[in-house]
Amino acid sequence: MTNLEIGIYSFPALLLMIFLRVPIGLAMFVAGFAGFYFVMGSTRLPLAQLKDLTYSTFSSYSLSIVPMFLLMGYFATLGGMSQALFKAAESWLGHRKGGVAMAAIGACAGFGAICGSSLATAATMSRVALPELKRYGYEGGFSTATLAAGGTLGILIPPSVVLVIYAILTEQNIAKLFLAAFIPGVLAAIGYMIAVSIYVRVNPKSAGVREPVPMADRFRAMIDVWPVLMVFVAVVGGIYGGIFTPTEGAAVGALGTGIIALASGGLTWRTLLDSFTDTARSSAMIFFIVFGAAFYNLFLARTRVPQELSSWVVELGMSPIAVLSLILVIYLLLGCFMDSLSMILLTIPIFFPVVSALDFGMSQEHVAIWFGILVLIVVEVGLITPPVGMNLFVINAMDPATPMVQTYRAVIYYVASDLVRVVILVAFPSITLFLIPG
Repeated sequence: MTNLEIGIYSFPALLLMIFLRVPIGLAMFVAGFAGFYFVMGSTRLPLAQLKDLTYSTFSSYSLSIVPMFLLMGYFATLGGMSQALFKAAESWLGHRKGGVAMAAIGACAGFGAICGSSLATAATMSRVALPELKRYGYEGGFSTATLAAGGTLGILIPPSVVLVIYAILTEQNIAKLFLAAFIPGVLAAIGYMIAVSIYVRVNPKSAGVREPVPMADRFRAMIDVWPVLMVFVAVVGGIYGGIFTPTEGAAVGALGTGIIALASGGLTWRTLLDSFTDTARSSAMIFFIVFGAAFYNLFLARTRVPQELSSWVVELGMSPIAVLSLILVIYLLLGCFMDSLSMILLTIPIFFPVVSALDFGMSQEHVAIWFGILVLIVVEVGLITPPVGMNLFVINAMDPATPMVQTYRAVIYYVASDLVRVVILVAFPSITLFLIPG
């Protein structure tokens, strides 16, 4: 058996381990270690690589941004920012048909701008918005589907932990990726609100209507969200303005949200310790997955699978758009069974060389940024795609009384919105690259 064949066979073996519930980081490490053994005939090389790779992976300065953004999200929750965002959005939109659901989408978008995690955004906003949706007569499945979809905005609207990982894997500029994600993120929020509007017209009994809020109260509610705007402008504006690096910006954001949480009374010694513990636990999980992926990708590089695959695709003579569409469809299918971070770490080292070898009429940097945003959106769709959409299960745990089938039925509207957005961004790359200088 050739090295190339060993590399190819390792992929279905890896998927089998994942389907058998082996943790993704461990599965990739085992696949890489076993693959090295079959290629080299001994464990000497993988053990030698283990020493160097462990240090190089965990000493990466770029990875330090991950715990900072996670901590910022925890502090934002303690500071009551999620409640302020939802209250402000509800005061302006709540009186419309489906308005409370639209407000939940808007609040998720705002919270995603200071969180960077889809699951955290979904879980946090569900605690705030779910009682209000029920209070105004919103159908259970419609409510849970709305919050599950809104939660996906947490990884699309910058800052985004998944984008950071993509930037590290593909050696791209984090700040430019954040900038490129902004317009698609706004389009996602608008698309979800349009989906809400369509759903409540197709199903008139699925949502109630609340009384309009006086204009003075609306402006008062807007004043309450100034901490969110302040943190977002400080972090994102500082990164884009070149005042500090993305890692420094994440630290500034964590400090800012921590001060706000302290001023609001939500940050105590106990909650501070809990935030550090939760951040450490989440960071350790992400870092271990990154390490497992790095070891597996090192094995793939030894077998030349990515290089041979890219050469084979080029020789097929398919149009670049056809190849890109096929890759995005694969992501949609994988999203039914895997979480977003696992998909990114597992597939980018394989697919990115393929896309980089194709001619889209753009520079290599623009292709990498455009492809990264498209992948992020499709991965986001996987979070709400049955049967194993992670966000669906998070929200269902918050509202176990609502049958999952009802959530599946309603979430199709949001999935359709995502697919339309993907088609638009594939057809018009300039939308994604509009804010990128040069």
